[in-house]
Parts: sequence; C-alpha cells; structure tokens
Amino acid sequence: MHSNMPPKVDPRFKVAHKEAMIGVALVIFNFIWWFGFAYGLGKGDPADYQFVFGLPAWFFYSCVVGLVVMIVLVTFVVKVFFTDMSLEEEEEEHV
Repeated sequence: MHSNMPPKVDPRFKVAHKEAMIGVALVIFNFIWWFGFAYGLGKGDPADYQFVFGLPAWFFYSCVVGLVVMIVLVTFVVKVFFTDMSLEEEEEEHV
C-alpha cells in the first residue's frame, strides 16, 4: 500500500546544498577580486605600470595575493562551516 506522504528527503542533501552555495559564493568572490585588480590596475599604458617583486601590480594583487587570500578563505570555510558526514547509503529500519 502506498502512502500519500512525500518521500523522506535525506538531510545530507540540505547540508550539501548549503555547502555548494558557500562554494559558489567563494567562486564569485574570487572572480570579483581577480577582475577588480586585473582590470582596475591593469588598464592604461604598460609603461606606467607599478611593479611589486618584479611583477606588474595588477598581476601581483589579482593572481599572487588573490591565491593566498583564497587559500585562507577556503581553509577557514571548510574548518568552520562544512560538516563531515558519511556518504555511505544508510539503511532504513523497517518496522
């Protein structure tokens, strides 16, 4: 006999959805960071560029510093907001 109740949704989907949205937010932040520095400092005459450690400032801040910022952010987010859960299929107990 079939029940009219909707199937039970696995609570892991809610956690996975939240973590996926956090990942999307990090990607958007990374793109804005990169785009802002690359096209903000990178526009203009290359003869007028400023250099940091021998690299153009736009490249240094968008790629080098951006990489370090993203590593720190992703590490923080994984340690604070992500949940460790089993991916094994759980068997339901039938009564």
